[in-house]
Amino acid sequence: MSDSPTRHLSLHGASNFRDLGGYPTADGRTTRWRHIFRSNHLGQLTADDIAIVRALGVRSAFDFRGLEERAAGVCVVNEITVHSLPIEPTVVASLRAELARGTLTAPIAMEIMRGSYRNYVSHNTHSFRTLFGHLLEDRAPLVIHCTAGKDRTGFASALILHALGVADDVIAADYLLTNRYYKRDVSSVSELPADVLDAIGSVEASYLDAAFKAVGREYGDIETYLRDGLKLGTAERTALKERYLKS
Repeated sequence: MSDSPTRHLSLHGASNFRDLGGYPTADGRTTRWRHIFRSNHLGQLTADDIAIVRALGVRSAFDFRGLEERAAGVCVVNEITVHSLPIEPTVVASLRAELARGTLTAPIAMEIMRGSYRNYVSHNTHSFRTLFGHLLEDRAPLVIHCTAGKDRTGFASALILHALGVADDVIAADYLLTNRYYKRDVSSVSELPADVLDAIGSVEASYLDAAFKAVGREYGDIETYLRDGLKLGTAERTALKERYLKS
């Protein structure tokens, strides 16, 4: 029986709070437990949840939500310093435009999702670059989140694991864990059809793949993106591994 820490932490006010520790890397090490967490937003944590997060020692949060999203769900853990790395949401507005035209279907919703992931690379690389700048300052334990903790956070987590040398299939499996743990809040988009809500309320391998295909088109490959897009040279990669990997 494994004595590893629990990957998913059962919080009442955040359903998708997970640890990026315990993943093997190409150089025979593993990602450190209890250093980097990924989550949906921290604005609805209960008193018990706050006690759990405090016990983890989390002091920094890196928040990819846009302006209105942040205002609607301010972090309730006073000790956590929140660093805003805004990526404004575009999906719901695009869906509503399709709905108004009478052309909204689940396949179109999925393509809108893939488009948003492509935009992470073409329009939002600066936010992910800033995240890595913070990671290099060794602020662990820390948490990365957006609203649902699945798309902007999912791509950020995949980039972190890539930079640390985790294999593609392991990264994909971590990404898809959202479908096991995330509890949707559809109150703000309840006018959308059920199959569309399914498309935007879950993660699909094709979504993450769309982002990495965009990396390939714009940078050639992931290693070049890490180096040129995210400014992670050899020294920075080494420093990240020293902080976030264990032998």
